[in-house]
Amino acid sequence: MKGHVKKRGSVWYVKIELERDPVTNKRRQKWYSGFETKKAAEAELAKLLHQIQTGAFAEPSRLTVAEYLRKWLADYAKPNVSGKTYERYEQIVEKDLIPGVGALALSKLQPLHVQRMYSDQLTSGRKRGGGLSAQTVLHHHRVLRKALAQAVRWNLIVANPADRVEPPRVRAEEVKPIDEVSAAWLIEVAQGTRLYLPILLAVFTGMRRGEILALRWQDVEFDAGYLHVRRAVEETKAGVTFKEPKSRKGRRMVSLTPTVTEALRFQRTVQEDRRKILGPAYLGGDLVCCREDGSIWKPAAFDSAYRQLLKRRKLDGPTFHALRHSHASHLLRSGVDPKVISERLGHSKVAFTLDKYVTWSWLSRPIVVVNKVIENRRVDSLWGGRSRPSHSGP
Repeated sequence: MKGHVKKRGSVWYVKIELERDPVTNKRRQKWYSGFETKKAAEAELAKLLHQIQTGAFAEPSRLTVAEYLRKWLADYAKPNVSGKTYERYEQIVEKDLIPGVGALALSKLQPLHVQRMYSDQLTSGRKRGGGLSAQTVLHHHRVLRKALAQAVRWNLIVANPADRVEPPRVRAEEVKPIDEVSAAWLIEVAQGTRLYLPILLAVFTGMRRGEILALRWQDVEFDAGYLHVRRAVEETKAGVTFKEPKSRKGRRMVSLTPTVTEALRFQRTVQEDRRKILGPAYLGGDLVCCREDGSIWKPAAFDSAYRQLLKRRKLDGPTFHALRHSHASHLLRSGVDPKVISERLGHSKVAFTLDKYVTWSWLSRPIVVVNKVIENRRVDSLWGGRSRPSHSGP
């Protein structure tokens, strides 16, 4: 490859010769302008020639940031992420990133453009006035950075402008787990409702909501005393579907306490009776935690039912996901190895477990294990003295 610098008026230009067009065999040149001195232009020429020789050169194109982001969504994000994640990416791209920098040519996008967009979002990003939260803008940064990293890999740009931008600093929100006594109390107040078993599973296994709603009877091994986590429920605009775990460690076996095993056996008996009563009207197949007719319990409907339970019992929290955090904290305080906790929760790294799910500040408090609070009582008593749950609640 050849190139040279040339002065036009008071400005220096860089011209490089590219390979001939493979179809027309026509000569191709690229010009770069705006250098105030010959030395600056020669430095840019040397850099460009080095990039060409090492394969790091990304040929400028007329592709805009908006066009690229939509291409990234269709060609990369959609085939590689879950439906829910894709919807979130698409929303951020269309409503936040494209209005901010979409009109710029991808090859001309600079860190300053990105930094200015973040600043505008923080001060006036809301339609009704006011700025977006730092956490929201940080989400935008992560999506843009991920998209531009792919542009680098596709040789559309040489470097990722978002790598050289300082995103908003966000103070990590502390999830508030509940202690063992509070967990036992929550299980008590769920007696007689369809939420009893999901809450029990969350407290005793640390399973996610989507994993609990996707659990099948074929995943439960009663005699061995454990269950398999093999999938999760996901709700998008297109409907409710099942998805595979995010990582290999997401597929896991979780040991069960006698309390949970007995509650699962009882739930299976209840479902078998209901199947006989409803006959053809029973739509379900193999789901453990489902609607009255056996069909999928949609995550949004589940969340609504859980909130109603808390409201009816006049409880201020916890969120259902906080039960997963609580499970990790209970195990840690009981002296369980963090690696074991990480594997039980399905995390790929122990550090993530310790950082996100374990509350070290509770270590000085006395340990009261939920199992001891619950398991000394018969399952019938946990259903409020009924022979079986009435399911009159959520």
